[in-house]
Amino acid sequence: MNIVVFGLTITSSWGNGHATLWRGLCRALGAAGHEVTFFERDLPYYAQHRDPFHAPGFQLLIYPEWAAVAPVVRRVLARADAAIVTSYCPDASPASDEVLRFCRGVRAFYDLDTPVTLERISVGDPPAYLPRCGLGAFDIVLSFGGGPALDALGARLGAKAVAPLYGSVDPRVHHPAPPQARYRSALTHLGTYSPDRRDKLEELFVRVARHRPDLPFIACGPLYPDDFPSVPNVWRLSHAAPDEHAALFSSAALSLNLTRRSMVQWGWCPSGRLFEAAACGTPQVSDAWEGLQAFFEPGEEIFVARSAADVLETLSLPRGERERVARRARERVLDEHTSERRAQELVASLEGIDGGRTYRPARVGAGPSEA
Repeated sequence: MNIVVFGLTITSSWGNGHATLWRGLCRALGAAGHEVTFFERDLPYYAQHRDPFHAPGFQLLIYPEWAAVAPVVRRVLARADAAIVTSYCPDASPASDEVLRFCRGVRAFYDLDTPVTLERISVGDPPAYLPRCGLGAFDIVLSFGGGPALDALGARLGAKAVAPLYGSVDPRVHHPAPPQARYRSALTHLGTYSPDRRDKLEELFVRVARHRPDLPFIACGPLYPDDFPSVPNVWRLSHAAPDEHAALFSSAALSLNLTRRSMVQWGWCPSGRLFEAAACGTPQVSDAWEGLQAFFEPGEEIFVARSAADVLETLSLPRGERERVARRARERVLDEHTSERRAQELVASLEGIDGGRTYRPARVGAGPSEA
């Protein structure tokens, strides 16, 4: 297939989860013989923090403003088998207009931020990346979240066909690696700071660090406020490029996953970090949310914590027990949650649209292997 994507960014992993996901998908699509053209607006924030990316069958078009690239867009769309507009694309509105007008192939919208989208819709503040015409004009809407969110995309935004396309991991980037002294920690949390995760960060990370001053802790990610608690045994890193993630995770005795409020509210929306840490063979502890059990079996493939005491208990487990759980999680991820697997699911969803533009939506609540 010849696939055209209008996205937020693929060139910079700084402060977003889109780039890493798209890199894995594009590598896998290229390896399978597909071609991807990715349109990205030249935003200063990402331009200052770009990571080189190349893949077979992949073409990147960075443009300064929409008017400058519109003629090229129409030529590319004329020969596309499928075109995808994503959430947080800075030019989602004009891109959607062009896709719906000029693409003769499958026209798709991929919401990589479904819980955020639905939360803002519920309070009457629709995000700018939603097309003015809603989602009903697209042949299919792909969603980073599953479960009840799939029904809500139809009921609230008019999507006539929906399918989950969860996060994934590229095992060539995320894999067990030799530990590095600069990344050694008892507990590492990797993720962009957000205010709606602060309470959990205080309870499941900061309180744990204060209880264990003898152990090193790492909080890695951008946008932390100046008033974030300063704890002597917590080391703050503003960013780690994807090619450093394997060393970062592999140097941690335990990785902490914290889920944003909207993702907890809707459930069935696993962070890509869960799959990345598991692929690196790192034991993980996560906050609780509906649907987690469809991706990892609590107690057997992941630890679940509701309080600092739960995290402290996990840290006190024998190393062999934590490693056993980590091995099972890695096996699960390599079987079900790789970029190659998601690329196959993406192509299957796009090819599932026939000439009459019909599609059988995924069953609400379906797990990743059932959808």
